[in-house]
Amino acid sequence: MLDGGRACSHHSEWRGRIEDASSQAASRPAGALDLDKEFPVVRALYVNRFAAQSTKRMRQLVQIADETEINALVIDMKDEFGLNFKTTNSMWAQNAGTAGIVRDLRGLLDTLRAHKILPIARLVVFKDSVTARVHPEWTIRRQDNSVWRDKKGLAWVNPYHRELWNYNIGLGEELARMGFGEIQFDYIRFPEPYPSLPKQVFPGNDGMSKPDVLAAFLKEANARYDKLGVRTTADIFGLVTTVGGPLEVGQWWEKISPMVDVVLPMVYPSHYPHGDLGLAVPNAAPYKVVNIAISRARQRDQKLGITAHEHIRPWLQAFTLGKPPYGPAEIEAQKKGAYDAGYDGWVLWNPGSKYEPFLPALEKTLEPRKKT
Repeated sequence: MLDGGRACSHHSEWRGRIEDASSQAASRPAGALDLDKEFPVVRALYVNRFAAQSTKRMRQLVQIADETEINALVIDMKDEFGLNFKTTNSMWAQNAGTAGIVRDLRGLLDTLRAHKILPIARLVVFKDSVTARVHPEWTIRRQDNSVWRDKKGLAWVNPYHRELWNYNIGLGEELARMGFGEIQFDYIRFPEPYPSLPKQVFPGNDGMSKPDVLAAFLKEANARYDKLGVRTTADIFGLVTTVGGPLEVGQWWEKISPMVDVVLPMVYPSHYPHGDLGLAVPNAAPYKVVNIAISRARQRDQKLGITAHEHIRPWLQAFTLGKPPYGPAEIEAQKKGAYDAGYDGWVLWNPGSKYEPFLPALEKTLEPRKKT
């Protein structure tokens, strides 16, 4: 979506950062969350930019959290449409886009804190058409040095460009200081290299592989976020947990997993092709898909020496794509798949952030359910 020896040495560094975290406490923002104490387990809902901008909708989502096991919200702060908040950095503000912002973000964060809800900032990284328009020199190129575009005509920014790194990691630092407890990177990947599209050229790659540059980006982000006392997390394709090597988009379990505090595989059953994981119709087997994928991820973590209790937190499918339609029973099946694989946390994804149809699948309180 990595190689074992390199990954093990990376893990030693990762473990070392955890061990000296107490020495960094002085640099953390005043009133920072004690994540291990307050949110050792995270069960969250995804909140898109438009829901986040709606005071009414946020009030409804907070109520869902108050009345169920939900204790966190993954909120779009930067997506394919640009920023969803007003940054204080004038250079970064050029990449804001035109899709509006959350007008009183600090007020929203205060509300979430008062309701004991963990705010998680989702940042879309390399699929960033707004930044690509503002900074064409930061983009993936074609062999004739023109801007490369995907099947939808969108330009992607170049993962090897270091100014781009500083922009994205810096946004996370700003959001951490405002009160977010986790920075969640999405689109930590390259665009698909379809044969029907022109070849992708990456200025500044210096021979570094796709998996290695993604790992290096996450390593730098994690080191900087550790100083602020926030978690670094990354979304990856569900297939990464069961494919032995790297995907063409650069994601590879053994490279990414040691670099972050939490890995979030998108194990949506509807996204697996017929016959995958030994299942005729994966979409009709939500328990098995999640259990197989997350069990395999856990085995790979164990080989890396990563034993953190909640290092893996799957994205679960709260939407219908094909048959059968998804409702509360399918949510319950996916949750059990994660619990039986050894993890208590998960996040529900509904693209419209509409969770009311799935509420019967949510418990009233957050109770540990995982098998050890």
